[in-house]
Amino acid sequence: MDISRKIMIEDLVEHYPFAVRYMAEQGIRCIACGEAIWGTLEEACQEKDMNDERIDQIVKELIQLSNK
Repeated sequence: MDISRKIMIEDLVEHYPFAVRYMAEQGIRCIACGEAIWGTLEEACQEKDMNDERIDQIVKELIQLSNK
């Protein structure tokens, strides 16, 4: 499963468990925070008023972390 803006949060967390901590550090809702995990990564970022450039950066960083 590829990481993209459209990845569902639950899929991201299931396939890339490291993402929980990363999302919490970025202020994005996640399991560790106790918030609901429905919707896409893009929607979660938009809820935190992140612009397209920031969302693209988060996707890029998650991809980089997945390759380690």
